[in-house]
Amino acid sequence: MSKIDRPEVAYPVGVPGTPWGDTEKTQWYTMQAIKRSYQEEVLSKIEQLSEAWQVEQYGALSYDPSRYPLFVLRSKNWQSNLPVALITGGVHGYETSGVQGALFFLQHFAQNYDGKVNLVVAPCLSPWGYETINRWNPKAVDPNRSFIFGAPSEETQAIMHYLKDNHIAPLVHVDLHETTDTDNSEFRPALAARDGVTHDNWDIPDGFYLVGDTKRSEDAFQKAIIDSVAKITHIAPADQNGNIIGDKVVQHGVIEYDCKKAGLCAGMTDAQYVTTTEVYPDSPKTDPQNCMEAQAAAITGALNFVLADS
Repeated sequence: MSKIDRPEVAYPVGVPGTPWGDTEKTQWYTMQAIKRSYQEEVLSKIEQLSEAWQVEQYGALSYDPSRYPLFVLRSKNWQSNLPVALITGGVHGYETSGVQGALFFLQHFAQNYDGKVNLVVAPCLSPWGYETINRWNPKAVDPNRSFIFGAPSEETQAIMHYLKDNHIAPLVHVDLHETTDTDNSEFRPALAARDGVTHDNWDIPDGFYLVGDTKRSEDAFQKAIIDSVAKITHIAPADQNGNIIGDKVVQHGVIEYDCKKAGLCAGMTDAQYVTTTEVYPDSPKTDPQNCMEAQAAAITGALNFVLADS
């Protein structure tokens, strides 16, 4: 278990203990900068996949519509009698393997499920966040607390309306995330500053773990994913209190949240089988390739379980 003993210090925006207003949020936004290319690292790969997959644009971010179009890739051999699996990545743009892992799965494994399951893959829900390596959107809103219709996040509203308008009701949904050391160095301090609070839990788990849904636990499903990922990378142990990031471990490598209540991506549909992956890219035991492979193993573990169970 990795832990950064980080004393509470003043964040460079706002006054400690006072929630941000529009002025502070604008100041935070002006501090952000483009650090990598959505076009080169994501859109170019989607283009390469366009012959094998049905690529559909479901929106564009108003911050810069030409720079930030939003795409899903769907099975070309769509069959109405097959179950539907939804894969989402890049809800938090800075979590690189969520985006690249979804694309890696499409490149190397998805063809194995042709004719067995209808796939809908949205590899990068937050392209501005991807380019600026950010958790929030430009309005200092966390998309992964905003999967509720009417929430102030274009990123979440676009994909939710796409699924609703196209009557896509998945049986399984795998949402790809990371827990990183920058959660402690930047994102938790920013959250505390934005909301005018303090944070006491600075634990970062060393390894992969899952977040299930308290209302749709499906323990065997979660275990199948953990078993699949364990062949690729190490699973995070519980801490001395039996927790991971402050939440009780319900089985090896798995904690649970009420996803719909929290507005999480995993709660945006009524899928029976839902999970959120959490890769730890800062471990000395991993590298970017291993992280992408772990995300792909989570997806294949989920699909294999559901297909065997159906």
